[in-house]
Amino acid sequence: MKSQFSFLLSAFLLTLFAALSSAEEDYDFFYLVLQWPGSYCDTKRSCCYPKSGKPDEDFGIHGLWPNYNDGSYPSNCETGTPFDPSVIANLTSDMQMNWPSLACPSSDGLQFWEHEWEKHGTCSESILTQYQYFQTALNLKQQANLLLLLQDAGISPDGGFYSLKAIREAIEGGIGGHVAGIECNVDEGGNHQLYQIYLCTDTYGTDFIDCPTLPKARCGNRVEFPVF
Repeated sequence: MKSQFSFLLSAFLLTLFAALSSAEEDYDFFYLVLQWPGSYCDTKRSCCYPKSGKPDEDFGIHGLWPNYNDGSYPSNCETGTPFDPSVIANLTSDMQMNWPSLACPSSDGLQFWEHEWEKHGTCSESILTQYQYFQTALNLKQQANLLLLLQDAGISPDGGFYSLKAIREAIEGGIGGHVAGIECNVDEGGNHQLYQIYLCTDTYGTDFIDCPTLPKARCGNRVEFPVF
């Protein structure tokens, strides 16, 4: 009887270990993607402010995306946990301020957040619950404080052009020297402008790390930092 119990316990522990191991291997790292609203709006398609009003002059969250080291990523993982606004009810005001939707027509953000959870968040559910997923992104944005990092380096959203190298050094220096990604888009005049910043974290969204792979930058040596 004792040996049978030991066998069953060992089998249970092995199963548990395998489950935990596989959970940690669902993805290799997170991209925290932060977007400059002035660059989103300063294109041919323009933008629409949320129903809650014009967001603050600050980077907004685009998403927290599980990724693999080879550049591919999981998406729309079937977990049986659809987006539930009531789960994040006490985060709504922070979400409206820090994770706004600028797509047209104007919205309350729920459809945007639902998309981000169902496409990306569900693939991290082995580690982060729905509430933890959104709270983690909010915490990381506050921790990075990108706009302050850039302004401290003399780089402000004033419509001027800045060295891509200086922008990169300011961002990476402010997050512990970790390699980050910078993406640009193009305004109606054909100028490259600072659009999205990709910061990378470990699989728990706890610590910033060097990005194992970087998005295509599409940036020139000097980029515009438009007013919002």
